[in-house]
Amino acid sequence: MTARSNAAVSNGKAPGEALANRLGRSIVLVGLMGSGKSCIGKRLAAYLGLPFVDADREIEAAAGCSIPEIFERHGERAFRDGERRVIQRLLGNPAHVLATGGGAFIDEATRALVRKCGVSIWLKADIELLLKRVGRRNDRPLLQGVDPRKKLLELMEARNPIYAEADLAVDSADGPPDLTLQRVVQALEEKFPASGRKGSEATEPGTRAARP
Repeated sequence: MTARSNAAVSNGKAPGEALANRLGRSIVLVGLMGSGKSCIGKRLAAYLGLPFVDADREIEAAAGCSIPEIFERHGERAFRDGERRVIQRLLGNPAHVLATGGGAFIDEATRALVRKCGVSIWLKADIELLLKRVGRRNDRPLLQGVDPRKKLLELMEARNPIYAEADLAVDSADGPPDLTLQRVVQALEEKFPASGRKGSEATEPGTRAARP
């Protein structure tokens, strides 16, 4: 993220190692499809020196087929059941950065587990940015055969109030991924300050401290 950080990486030490140690648990990224959970998750994991795990890829590995195939063969309900079990298993592992599917945090049992075992971060994005990003892929089961804008607006209306229960919320930038990464790191630093520092509200637009 900075020249100093890059030097730390080249010396074999993650620049955010101290922050990761203060956290002492997994970071769970939540939000709608296209919000950047996997992209930012990989960068955040590298910054913290933690493993990165994509819940969707783990679900596919467990099922032996792709997520679109799971939806087609078994339906969304069966997918959500499998998703819940996989995330429960993953959160039992040592600390890592976990990118979840758009519907994972909507499940009440999954939310409770995330609260207990991890720190949740909602990556927020407006409708135009989401449309721009989801248009790069054609394997989104919930967008098959529907108007993407209309469907995403429906999902935003239904899910955003639940995503808002996450510990932190950060705006996903329409620009270099490192900009969003910086916002995420700032929000975490504010929530989990180093010894001797007093936590406060994040001042950069697009971040907020955790709910009381």
